[in-house]
Parts: sequence; C-alpha cells; structure tokens
Amino acid sequence: MSKMSDMAMTIEELRTAAAAIKDAADWLAQQFSSEASEAAAETPAPKPEAKPAYTLEQVRAVLADKSRAGHTAEVRTLLQKYGADRLSQIDPANYEALLRGAEGLANAT
Repeated sequence: MSKMSDMAMTIEELRTAAAAIKDAADWLAQQFSSEASEAAAETPAPKPEAKPAYTLEQVRAVLADKSRAGHTAEVRTLLQKYGADRLSQIDPANYEALLRGAEGLANAT
C-alpha cells in the first residue's frame, strides 16, 4: 500500500472513531438527562405553608377578651355578620376572618 492509501485508511478510521464517540456521548447525555428529569419528577414540590387552623376555644377566648374590654355589642354584630347568634353556630372556616374582625375592634378604640 502506498502512503496515500494508508493515510486515507487512517482518516476513515478516525472518522469512524469520531462517529462512535459522538454516538456514545449522545447516549450518555440522553441517559443522564432522563435520570435528571425522573429525579426532578420524583422530588415532591414544596408544599405551601398551611395557615394555622383556629379552634373554637381559641376564637372564644379572643372574643371573650373583647367583650370584657367593652366591645360586647360589636362582638354580637360580628357574629351576626357571619349569620349566627352564637359562636358555636359559626362555620370553622370563618374563624380566621372572624378573628381579623375582632382585631379591628381593638384598633377602633
């Protein structure tokens, strides 16, 4: 074989090796990207902070303090705003809003 034909064979072998390396790199990239995607999918999303759930006793204590501070009529009006004559008739889902309204009573004086 001549030097030119040896050179042509070497160039072809280099091209074949380069193609094999490129295929291997593509395969590795695909494997790691799908593992990263799977890991990200498996990682649970952070949960939003839950608002504190108020109990009947907590709300009753705050409203009793407001009543003792001379806001009895305002406390009654606040209860009626939520469609009840008594605190026990209020939906627990409204406790937070009720407490915010009670805070407004303290700020009014």
